[in-house]
Amino acid sequence: MYLYHFGLGELPFTLTPNTNFYLPMAMHDEALAVLSTALQTGEGFIKVVGEVGTGKTLLCRKLLNEIPKHFVTAYIPNPYLNPDELRRAVAVELGVKQAQRMSVQLLTQRIQTRLLELHSQGHSVVLILDEAQALPEDSLEALRLFTNLETETRKLLQVVLFAQPELDERLAKTEFRQLKQRITFAYKLRPMNAPEVQQYIQHRLQVAGYKGAELFPVRICKSIARVSKGIPRLVNVLCHKMLMLAYGQGHYKMTMKLLNAAVKDTESIEQSSKVSLLAFSFLGALSILLLAYYALVIKL
Repeated sequence: MYLYHFGLGELPFTLTPNTNFYLPMAMHDEALAVLSTALQTGEGFIKVVGEVGTGKTLLCRKLLNEIPKHFVTAYIPNPYLNPDELRRAVAVELGVKQAQRMSVQLLTQRIQTRLLELHSQGHSVVLILDEAQALPEDSLEALRLFTNLETETRKLLQVVLFAQPELDERLAKTEFRQLKQRITFAYKLRPMNAPEVQQYIQHRLQVAGYKGAELFPVRICKSIARVSKGIPRLVNVLCHKMLMLAYGQGHYKMTMKLLNAAVKDTESIEQSSKVSLLAFSFLGALSILLLAYYALVIKL
């Protein structure tokens, strides 16, 4: 691998969400601020929506790491569960014993008893679901019923949904109007812009231990931002492939040729982006030739 070639201590562009590589950009700080405020109010549902690869899972893990100590968290990373499976998963996360053997009615009672017990101890309970767009329709309704559990002053259970935009499409349906009305706070993650992509790349290299000369020039970062559309996961994929290609060819600096090769090898890059990058490369080469031509004409 290219670690020794570039003097890296670890791989900088893996696809596994790692909070050690977290970069506090404006959009993520804003999302965390919204989550923090919403959790402190103790009301209803909280929703964070973003396209595939925009950093929802990383943000979710960051929240889990930084949530105040008086919160008890129930984390469900893969919520493709029917209502019964969802109840049992929540019960297990909350420490309800023998949850797998109980009837639905008894299980619901035990969950409520456990929530009241935690509330009496001064704890707030938050259920966090990643990839929430995968929840079946009847499980969404079961989730809404969970939030009916409350005292006179506070919900016994808050729910944070991290999801792709498909969740919004589902919540727009008439049958989910009650659930939609309970979403008191929402945030939409946007893609990174070009300066943020450059900052993101440099940050991950630095965290991975890189101390050498500039690896990714500004113009390369701008091109990566263009073809990836600012999606962190695609930025990681392209940068990882470029580093592998550079290592294989003995290079120590990223070039447009390496980026073109990485883009060509990446199916998730839209064809229109590939065409625009090729056109950009062609125009860049053409402009250099024209400048050289005019310089020659002036000399003559």
